[in-house]
Amino acid sequence: MGVMMQAFFWDCPRVDHKEFQWWNYVCEQVPSLAKVGFTSLWLPPVHKAANLGGPSMGYDPYDYYDLGEFDQKGRVPTWFGTKAELLVLIETAHSHGLSLIADMVLNHNSGADAQELNPITNQLRWTLFNPKSGKFPRNWESFHPSMYESWDEMTFGDMSDLAHRNPYVYTELLKLARWLIEEVGFDGFRYDFVKGYGANTITAFQEYRYMRDGKPFVPYGVAEFWDSVSNTLRWVEAANFSNSNPVDAFDFPLREMLKALCDQYGFSLRDLTTWETILRKQPQATVTFVENHDLRDEGRSIANDKLLAYSYILTHEGYPCVFWHDYFNYNLALDGAPHGIAALVSAHEKYAGGATNTLYVDDDLYIMQRSGYADDPGLIYVLNNRGDIWNGRQVSTNWANASFQPVAWWSKTDLARPIGQSTDIYGRAQFYAPPRGYAVYAIQ
Repeated sequence: MGVMMQAFFWDCPRVDHKEFQWWNYVCEQVPSLAKVGFTSLWLPPVHKAANLGGPSMGYDPYDYYDLGEFDQKGRVPTWFGTKAELLVLIETAHSHGLSLIADMVLNHNSGADAQELNPITNQLRWTLFNPKSGKFPRNWESFHPSMYESWDEMTFGDMSDLAHRNPYVYTELLKLARWLIEEVGFDGFRYDFVKGYGANTITAFQEYRYMRDGKPFVPYGVAEFWDSVSNTLRWVEAANFSNSNPVDAFDFPLREMLKALCDQYGFSLRDLTTWETILRKQPQATVTFVENHDLRDEGRSIANDKLLAYSYILTHEGYPCVFWHDYFNYNLALDGAPHGIAALVSAHEKYAGGATNTLYVDDDLYIMQRSGYADDPGLIYVLNNRGDIWNGRQVSTNWANASFQPVAWWSKTDLARPIGQSTDIYGRAQFYAPPRGYAVYAIQ
């Protein structure tokens, strides 16, 4: 499946002093990210936004076709850069084997040019949009409440809420998707706030018959449906019903488990096998993650031993997503060393194939096996929740007379290299992890 990088965080251009230069900055990191093993980049919304309250991260879209080309909303570039710079980033990423995922904000718009009288409510509303791109102009009929639908799934703040059942809106959004894939060069979509519109809209985006360079092109898709496991799976089922190009979902319940693992004293590793997650139910349809741009409020981010969470998602099934802020700003990459995210990404791409099997679990020790598939031979993952000693035990694996060596490991207190192990004729061997740490073993 690969490994995704969320190539932004909230206010990233300001925090990193890269205002209007973010595309160039990401582009500079592409070669090293590709070398480590990343396979895709998820970019922030690329369109010109309303810039309410200052420079915008793009979640208040105004002109979907202005990628930093037209002088409107106070400037030509977006907060991330110009259209030309974005195209260079996309070309560079493709040349290094990385796909590009566009963040699609389809529920709401902001920054209208004028108010209009909505005849349904008899109230003035900011719904007249005349973007300088000349594409996808909107008026009151494009938004709720409209003559096309009597109800709306969910609104986002006080922003103008698109009426997706309006044939004009529906068609224009599909045109936008086609343009981003076929002309701009994106390879997939991250769908923002899908609770705000019907799952059938996502199905249409996924099933659209895109063409690139004269050949059919099938984009990747992942949805932000922030809810319980049961509600998320119901939405996934609805979106993927009769869908030849199924959409994935971010695993928010798994992220809550990972926060508990890292931050709760006395967390039992037995919960890793019982906690209700999308990963446990439908691993083929989940994107796993540790942090994202929405988890920035006090108390929501993981405060302790975050590498434990990354070791989990980068050894288990699912499509793991690494957060730029953790990798670069918190210096958890540790590229060139076995103790950081970079080593885990490399291990994922070289070894993490096949089914996940728990070989042993108690309150303080968890040992898991990926059985291997195709070019990925499999691995052994050991997680130790004890803070005072190395911890491990003998387990029965799928491999007889095999030699295993550690390829990634970390500890809160002891970074010594774990000892390599060899299985006997029955596939048995002892595997250990350092105190409050993990170890990943691979067949040599």
